[in-house]
Amino acid sequence: MLVSYNWLKEYVDIDIPPQELADRLTLAGVAVEKVEYLGEGIEKVYTGKILKIDKHPNADKLVVCSITTGSETLQIVTGATNVREGHIVPVSVVGASLAGGLKIKKSKLRGVESYGMLCSGQELGMDAKFLPPEQQTGVMILPEDTPIGVDAKEVLGLNDTILELDLTPNRGDCLSMIGVAREVAAMLGYTLRVPQPVVQELPDAIAGKARVDIAAPSLCRRYAARVLVNVKIGSSPGWMQQRLRAAGVRPISNIVDVTNYVMLELGQPMHAFDYDTLENHHIIVRRAAAGESIMTLDGSQRKLEQDMLVIADTTGAIAVAGVMGGLRTEVTGNTVAVLLESAQFNPISVRRTSKELGLRSESSLRFEKGIDLDGCLRAADRACQLMQEMGAADVLAGSVDNYPEVLLEKTVLLRTGRVSRILGVEVPKEQIVAVLSSLDFNVRDNGDELLVTVPSHRNDVSIEADLIEEVARMYGYNRIPATLMQGDNTRGAKTPVQLIETRLKDTLAACGLTEVITYSFVNPHVFDALGLAEDNDLRRAVKVKNPLSEDQSVMRTTLLPNLLEVLQRNYNRRVQNGAVFETGRCFLPTDRQLPDEIPVLGAAAMGNQASAWNKPAVPMDFYYLKGVLEAMFDTIGLSGIAFVTSEAPGYHPGRTAVIQLDGRQIGVLGEVHPDVLENYDLPERVTACEINLTEVFMLAGKIKKYQALPRYPGVDRDLAVVVKQSLAVEALFHVIHNTGGKLLRSVKLFDVYRGGQVKEGYQSLAFALNLQAEDHTLTDAEINETMENIRGALEKELGAELRG
Repeated sequence: MLVSYNWLKEYVDIDIPPQELADRLTLAGVAVEKVEYLGEGIEKVYTGKILKIDKHPNADKLVVCSITTGSETLQIVTGATNVREGHIVPVSVVGASLAGGLKIKKSKLRGVESYGMLCSGQELGMDAKFLPPEQQTGVMILPEDTPIGVDAKEVLGLNDTILELDLTPNRGDCLSMIGVAREVAAMLGYTLRVPQPVVQELPDAIAGKARVDIAAPSLCRRYAARVLVNVKIGSSPGWMQQRLRAAGVRPISNIVDVTNYVMLELGQPMHAFDYDTLENHHIIVRRAAAGESIMTLDGSQRKLEQDMLVIADTTGAIAVAGVMGGLRTEVTGNTVAVLLESAQFNPISVRRTSKELGLRSESSLRFEKGIDLDGCLRAADRACQLMQEMGAADVLAGSVDNYPEVLLEKTVLLRTGRVSRILGVEVPKEQIVAVLSSLDFNVRDNGDELLVTVPSHRNDVSIEADLIEEVARMYGYNRIPATLMQGDNTRGAKTPVQLIETRLKDTLAACGLTEVITYSFVNPHVFDALGLAEDNDLRRAVKVKNPLSEDQSVMRTTLLPNLLEVLQRNYNRRVQNGAVFETGRCFLPTDRQLPDEIPVLGAAAMGNQASAWNKPAVPMDFYYLKGVLEAMFDTIGLSGIAFVTSEAPGYHPGRTAVIQLDGRQIGVLGEVHPDVLENYDLPERVTACEINLTEVFMLAGKIKKYQALPRYPGVDRDLAVVVKQSLAVEALFHVIHNTGGKLLRSVKLFDVYRGGQVKEGYQSLAFALNLQAEDHTLTDAEINETMENIRGALEKELGAELRG
């Protein structure tokens, strides 16, 4: 919001300089981002009248002008082609300063002396896009009634200061000059002057000449309309154009300029329709029909969705409600009657429509933040008054005001004692009442409590804390002493789940994996890239209602695509070795409004670990990642983990295992399917895993107890057995551990043999066992008994044969 300092003074007496006003507004919660002094550095530029224009004797593209500034007549050479005798223009005399630091000196152009320069808008620091089309190039031509010899800055409104506000989303009331003036008046303790519109109406009434129906009352709570006749399209007055330019709005024509002026003054966006182009003069506020489109004022054909609100007549849409008007009912030079719209549209609806159509306007900005519902008709009357005063139109008597559900007053209880407790400073009740009253709140004294009626323009105030904030703003944040918090302090700490997650991540990082963080929103096509069946549960993704793009239109149900995209991005940049992991949430739909958020750990690796002079490169394959996971589970004291051969969507059959915890599946580990790797343009082998951390968090975190180093020696024994190749080695480990009991300290597989000495379909597995007792040296009998028990269990449970 750009606020003109001079315009602001029309509503409230301001006796402090602009910079001090900006500082005080900022302290009161209405942040001023920037203070711009228009015309700064521009000196000795006056209005002058061209008396005579002669051809230059030595140049075809130059002319010699004789110009009077009232006190003197100057000879000025110019190349401007748009000047004529009798024109009044800005003239910079010798010694003048222009925008950008340009200094005007006496000069000689092709042998003819020139004592100044005729100025364009840009040379006076004016942005060309805010000037009328005829003023955007060449010398600026001023109105015929402009006085001669006065400071051009005063005529053009360049003796002004602009305050650029950086408003928070809740302060839609300050998107108007009256709203800002109300803040200034309350802050300075002065009276606010609000213009009260008085309209001189024709005897002819609006009844029967216009009709308004609201078919979507949830999206339009009020629609007021007035009809103007005998319209004369032309330019708006200079003072109005100056104020519009100061607010960053380009003047267009008197009718359009008035609607923009009232929007800036009162915060109520308005729109003018050519009355004669409205079919049956009937306004219908409704949702867009299926397949409906509209040609908007910018000349673009817009396809509308059925949830968008439109203004229509009996033949079709004529405007996108709150965003932009339609070209069919545009006010043009041929317009002789106007229907003026002043309405309230649902903020969420306007925001969504504006975003989907890619249209942002000053109107949509205000509707999105909420406008004063009670101010619709007042704004329409103000616009009619201005058009009437400038001779642009006559106004039919009465108005059409479709107001289905009148806004009820909102009253909030404010306890004066609570104000002091919250702010930490004693604020007298009289001062609280004065502050709220100055902001147009109606306050009724009820002892230690105040009954405060909230004005209709303050949509952001609804609870007691909001009123306390208003008191704090106007009392002065800088007057509230800084104190330490009182009460018991609680030391911050991580939850048990957070501690376990931190240990998981620390372990993975220590094993050489790099943590990544990816988006929870994914493209639905990733399920095709993974080769998931159409009925796979992972395809049941939660859809995002307002996605930024198709690439982020659903919530992820698996981490695998994100991890593969990270590896792909690195691989495309010639990083061919790497391992990454992520702990995040996957989202599974439910019958409830919100999905289930499942904590998941995912990891993926490709290539080899870095080699060194004393260590060869190690492939980051299935066994590498399995070892990393075993180390991770051991770190958090989790036992009962098993890796069981299985198959999983997206993984290589025969090279995949499910991860079980006490017999329940919690994840999957394996090589990624070659077809999936081809979809991601990745190398031949990538290993990945995903683990549901829900049960991990529940069972992890066991305290490790200290064990003294053994005092008695251990004994190593080897055990070689022949088993079917289809039998998982994990099963043998399980039987050996269960049978070995307390004497068995460790088991390692050190040899796998398949060949002529073993029958086809079988393999020989050799294990190294370490046996040790804590309180004595083992005897041969104990060792032999243990080994025999293990051999017997393997034979009985798994059909293993002792290899000779």
